[in-house]
Amino acid sequence: MIGRRNFLMGAGALAAASSTRAFAAEPPAKAMYHRAMVIDALGGPGGYDPKQERGAPMTAKLLADARASGVTAVNITISAVGNIPTSFEDSVDQLAEMNREIDLNPGLFMAVRKGADLRAAKDSGRMGLIYGMQDSMPFGADFRDKLGVFHRLGVRIVQPTYNIRNLFGDGCLEPANGGLSRLGRELVEELNKRRILVDVSHAGSKVHEEVLALSKAPIAITHSGCRALRDHPRNTHDAVMKKLADKGGVIGMYFMPYLRPEGGQPRAQDLIAHIEHAWKVAGEDHVGLGTDGSITGTDDNPEFRKRFREMTERRVAAGYAAPGDENPTGFLFIKEYNDPRRFETLAGDLLKRGHSTGKVEKLLGANFARLFGEVWG
Repeated sequence: MIGRRNFLMGAGALAAASSTRAFAAEPPAKAMYHRAMVIDALGGPGGYDPKQERGAPMTAKLLADARASGVTAVNITISAVGNIPTSFEDSVDQLAEMNREIDLNPGLFMAVRKGADLRAAKDSGRMGLIYGMQDSMPFGADFRDKLGVFHRLGVRIVQPTYNIRNLFGDGCLEPANGGLSRLGRELVEELNKRRILVDVSHAGSKVHEEVLALSKAPIAITHSGCRALRDHPRNTHDAVMKKLADKGGVIGMYFMPYLRPEGGQPRAQDLIAHIEHAWKVAGEDHVGLGTDGSITGTDDNPEFRKRFREMTERRVAAGYAAPGDENPTGFLFIKEYNDPRRFETLAGDLLKRGHSTGKVEKLLGANFARLFGEVWG
């Protein structure tokens, strides 16, 4: 099973100087970006070079882009997704690969396990890697022991479901929208006890409601969009965003085709419309960014399009592709923000629209930093 994040990490290795607006932010945005806590709540560096063996270390370009990005921390997915028998083993392998990158590049990467680690990453100029899981199937039915293993290995964010139904509840693509299972309710309680952040990004709307009611800690939707602007199952209803904010949570806006009302490749104005709508509904203290993409920009060439098509076909065959994923024009990047400094350029665009520096700094990462520190300690 191939996850979208893993595909995007690979696509990053194909990138060249393809951005249409690379490093073009105005000086006020540059100064603010330099001092800001910058967090991508779902994304990451990494990838594979087509000429290298699978699982090989990151290339020099990917490492250079990570260093140049100015990103303080990123929630990087280490879990397999889907109801597959090897999900536990595959997830351990992915986590081990990221630990290797930290060991190979201690001056560039560091593990994040507590809120204070975010400040340490910022002050040292390194990128903090937050280990997250987008599916709970690696834990299995007797989930406590395996959850304990992943927690000890550094996992700090967990999603109960990924698009489809699993042992713990219904994903956003399930027509029954059945909510949490009894096991899923027990999982949420256990995540609270272990101070692991509950993320309901790919969950069904009833799971959203039930987790918000059940969780004793604030929760996250790390990467989504606004359902009011695009009626798509991966986007979030206004009522859920409001309840999330009331409980102290944060929603991250992603850079995905599901932002665009008519579908297809999103543009800057689509992302900005979703950010401004989320601010209106949830308030400036409860909105952040979770790109669902790689730090390195994507070189839109025939090789990328071939890989994109193959990835899409595998997701469709596996049954967890979202509506519109099969559309070959729905490429997984925003042209105006297709380089490592995308957040800086976005910040400049928002400042030009009259938003305050304080409001934009919260979006860039201060809101997620507050939430992470509150949940993890």
